[in-house]
Amino acid sequence: MGRIILSACALIWAGSALAGAWDTGSFDNDDALDWVWELSESSDLSVVERALNAAANSSGYLEAPTASMAIAAAEVVAALRGNPRSELPAEVTEWIQAHRVVVSDDLLKVARRAIENIKKIESSELAQLWSDSDELARAWHADLADLVQRLQ
Repeated sequence: MGRIILSACALIWAGSALAGAWDTGSFDNDDALDWVWELSESSDLSVVERALNAAANSSGYLEAPTASMAIAAAEVVAALRGNPRSELPAEVTEWIQAHRVVVSDDLLKVARRAIENIKKIESSELAQLWSDSDELARAWHADLADLVQRLQ
């Protein structure tokens, strides 16, 4: 009996570990959270620039992980420019407080271009994934619209 319970517990744990995070917010997915860890290990904006450039300069199909990381990076840009979202991961807030770097107007433009590319349903996997549900698509687009406003 103990072996059966232990096996059941192992299956539940494995299933929850594989489920991952997935919601419409900028940091509500595993790719963005993995990127936050990368940011926390950096000492400059290179991680932010790399994520934004990958989405902003994409001429082909934009994969969901790339888009998710770029959205998180755009949130960091907005926060550094004094327009943070109301709920930032603690690691992002700590990084911003520790580094206080100045975001150039050029990087701000790259962030806006990245978000515009991410919203294009014909070439963005993330936009296509969210389009499967009207309710979730509206929430996701509202989050991006708010981000774009904060990137002004």
